[in-house]
Amino acid sequence: MPEDPQDKTSSDIGLLHRTDNTVAAGSDAQAAQAQLALEAPWRNPEPWWLRAGVRPYLLLGDVAAFVIATAITTPANPVHVVVLGVYVAVFYVVGLYRSRLNLSLLDDLPYILAASLVGFALKLALISLFPHVDPPPRQVLHALVLLAAVLVVRWIAYTVVRRARCRGKVHHRTLIVGAGQVGIRLANTLQDRPYYGLDPVGFVDCDPPTQNSLLPAPVLGAYEQLGKVIREHRIRDVIVAFGGANEDDLVDILRTCDRLDVEVFLVPRLFELHNANRYTDEIWGIPLIRVRRAVFRSPWWKVKRAIDIVISGVALIVLSPLLAVVALAVRWEGGPGIIFRQQRVGLDGRPFDVLKFRSLKPVNETESQTNWNIKHDDRLGPVGRFIRASSLDELPQLWNILRGDMSLVGPRPERPHFVEQFSTHIPRYTARHRVPAGLTGWSQAHGLRGDTSIEDRARFDNYYIENWSPWLDMKILIKTVGQVVRRQGG
Repeated sequence: MPEDPQDKTSSDIGLLHRTDNTVAAGSDAQAAQAQLALEAPWRNPEPWWLRAGVRPYLLLGDVAAFVIATAITTPANPVHVVVLGVYVAVFYVVGLYRSRLNLSLLDDLPYILAASLVGFALKLALISLFPHVDPPPRQVLHALVLLAAVLVVRWIAYTVVRRARCRGKVHHRTLIVGAGQVGIRLANTLQDRPYYGLDPVGFVDCDPPTQNSLLPAPVLGAYEQLGKVIREHRIRDVIVAFGGANEDDLVDILRTCDRLDVEVFLVPRLFELHNANRYTDEIWGIPLIRVRRAVFRSPWWKVKRAIDIVISGVALIVLSPLLAVVALAVRWEGGPGIIFRQQRVGLDGRPFDVLKFRSLKPVNETESQTNWNIKHDDRLGPVGRFIRASSLDELPQLWNILRGDMSLVGPRPERPHFVEQFSTHIPRYTARHRVPAGLTGWSQAHGLRGDTSIEDRARFDNYYIENWSPWLDMKILIKTVGQVVRRQGG
């Protein structure tokens, strides 16, 4: 477990004495995000059967196509069911189950053909493993019938969705950020072409055109009111067409959507030069980039919490002899008070008590909360110095993880005294609190400990939140183990 930044750093304390205009510009948006996090959870305003989009229905359609093909060709061996798994996996990888504004069978055809070839190749490979697999001619027949069934079912599904959108049965209340030329063009297009399924109900802008009568929809608020407007008008999709806000401000403003169940699309800068790809949506010649959902809205985030519970629980049991030895050593060197409790700031800025083995007794609570670095303190004994260098002092935080105060991986928590100072001077520092604090993190995995930049740490932590995946957590844990072995703690 790597070194804790808040009590084991830093020459970077000088950052507290400089002013950053970018932070001041985004402070209102950060405050709004914190307020939204404390309010009642935001719920998708659509009926439950529309909240997941077309993904579950396309999956059911592909399963139905497979059943139809199986009923027609009656394959003799159930091994061919493996092909269904291959189809679903390939379709998922190439994005055929993602929600899209344009559902086109011609666009999907190359990927459907690729999945068919992969499935057919797999069945041919099974001939050498299973003696009773259908002969190649029958496999070819099944592959062709399955391909035809998938194409027919998908054509029907896409037709049904388009008609439902045109008739207003399926439409998403849409807010456009920026009432400039591009935003107005998008609103007019969506009103004229309902088959995109987006209903523009208004704009968010601080400097809209002087004549509101020229706008196809009303201005519902200013940029910093984005979260409030989304709640009040039951918005489902947000399209960012920029307008008068600069990009730095927009980053903080759009993060107010993290806690809201909305989809966010960005119109790329210089979009006339933007190359469309498989994962780019498009509205009448204007490309849109769909912003990745906030990590805590991903189903994998619940898996992350389950893993935290299992690993921390097992680790507390397995490491109990080591915990006992360290506790005895701490008691022998420093007397009573083995566990050191210190208030830290966690998820959504809420404080909690982090647990550590005491390596040094502070004079009083004020020293505990405000003393920046004790690494070179003369009062630090050999036991305290060793458990800090080996990160053994961090082991009691396994109990914090089991309780839910922390996660195995996440931004390292800071003390309130320094959070207050850093949030004033470090760009987007408070955005680190969008996820639970961690025992180790992306910044620590890159050696950002000791005399390193707090601003860099905040940047790395926010990168972790924006790009989280189970594999990223695994990478961080592997790097952390290596650092512990090399005793790169504090």
